[in-house]
Amino acid sequence: MKTERKSGILLHPTSLPGQFGIGELGSAAYRFIDFLEKSEQQLWQICPLGPTGFGDSPYQCFSAVAGNPYLISIERLKKEALIKDEDLIGAPNFSPEKIDYGRVIPFKLNLLKKAYERWQIAASEEEKNNFNKFIKENKDWLYDFSLFMAIKDEQNGASWNKWPQDLALRKKNALSEAEERLADCIQKHAFYQYVFFKQWNLLKNYANQKGISIIGDIPIFVAYDSCDVWANRKDFYLDKNGIPTVVAGVPPDYFSATGQRWGNPLYRWSEMKKKEYSWWSARFKNILKLVDIVRLDHFRGFAAYWEISAEEETAINGKWVKGPGMDLFRALKKNLGKLPIIAEDLGVITPDVEKLLEESGFPGMRVLQFAFDGKPDNIYLPYNHPTNSIVYTATHDNDTCEGWFKSITEEERQCYRRYTAYINCSVHWQMMRLAMSSVSNTCIVPLQDVMGLDSEARMNFPGRAGGNWCWRFNEQRLDEGLSKALADITKTYGRGTIVISEKV
Repeated sequence: MKTERKSGILLHPTSLPGQFGIGELGSAAYRFIDFLEKSEQQLWQICPLGPTGFGDSPYQCFSAVAGNPYLISIERLKKEALIKDEDLIGAPNFSPEKIDYGRVIPFKLNLLKKAYERWQIAASEEEKNNFNKFIKENKDWLYDFSLFMAIKDEQNGASWNKWPQDLALRKKNALSEAEERLADCIQKHAFYQYVFFKQWNLLKNYANQKGISIIGDIPIFVAYDSCDVWANRKDFYLDKNGIPTVVAGVPPDYFSATGQRWGNPLYRWSEMKKKEYSWWSARFKNILKLVDIVRLDHFRGFAAYWEISAEEETAINGKWVKGPGMDLFRALKKNLGKLPIIAEDLGVITPDVEKLLEESGFPGMRVLQFAFDGKPDNIYLPYNHPTNSIVYTATHDNDTCEGWFKSITEEERQCYRRYTAYINCSVHWQMMRLAMSSVSNTCIVPLQDVMGLDSEARMNFPGRAGGNWCWRFNEQRLDEGLSKALADITKTYGRGTIVISEKV
């Protein structure tokens, strides 16, 4: 029987193994889903799937809706004869452990361009009809995105505020001329999206057939250099030239003594409200075509967000500003019905955030690495977890559990040892036991912790400009022994599929 208690693994697709320098939506992704099934896992959590920009962060994308073309499987394009063996002659010898985005991006874009050119010549009528159908079904975002990317290509990758003014400010004549001038490039980017969505939907369907749901991610804010801001300037705090006047971030916290200055432009919530939050409704509607459940990043920002003057270099000098609160979520429910949302309620949690979480009914998050400060009322200690919550050993922003234990204070170690009775097993395995045994209905463990990896496998260092989002795993580590051990602990604590023997 299936239980209400579930567990799963956090792994962004870029971390999948493969020969082309970055994880792809090919055979390795399907084998990972097979591993999840054998290990009794029912959830696969990912980071945002959008096309990454500066810093290669999935939380700073050129679009809040589009897919990342770097994830497109070259292996599958070969099977469709859109990529040939000769195209791969002289391919870089990519590292299997780390992504070198500076080499991966031009390599993959060159291959995707070749695939597009062959598709133009060889595509069947059925395939062309499917492509045109995709364009029609996604016209609400695809036109602006494809035009944005085509102009960006023409402008050598420059941020949209550095484009000729008429294009930056979307003057009608300038856009019409660009549409005519860049018609082929616009179609090329639409083709990349068509291929991405086709490959992703096949993969998601495979996961769903195996009883595995996908948890996606919606960052609260969007990147400044995105088609979202370029096409909806009135919804953001920008001056007449399109430059942000205030930006997003968080005050000093666990991760950084100077806070985090994310730099994202802030929403004019009053303007969005006038349109019944239609942009947000469209965003949720589109993401839920790709995933089954949505993790809403920086949930506390909907209660109140940290506003920083664009002139400030750090996030220290900012102020809390009231967000849209339940008004937004009531509008989303009215427009789309009840939504499967997980609230990322980490950071500075104040009574207004707690009230918003309670009113929304969304499950919040509990991260075990924050639990061992010696205070019995610490909300991250397993006995304080609410049932309607998701417990994590760590998130993509944390160190691995093995690395974390080496970095904490002796007082925190003593607290951890008292709580766990210092059972003779590795830190990562003990943390997994604590998470699996929690009363939280849902448990998520990063693959790095399942594999017991050290700090070199960390995915992201908040506040660090570069060197993030590079980790990839060694597929040989996902062997039968690990799968069986994960399945055993999952069933031991009432998650996964429970087999009940009939009485004789």
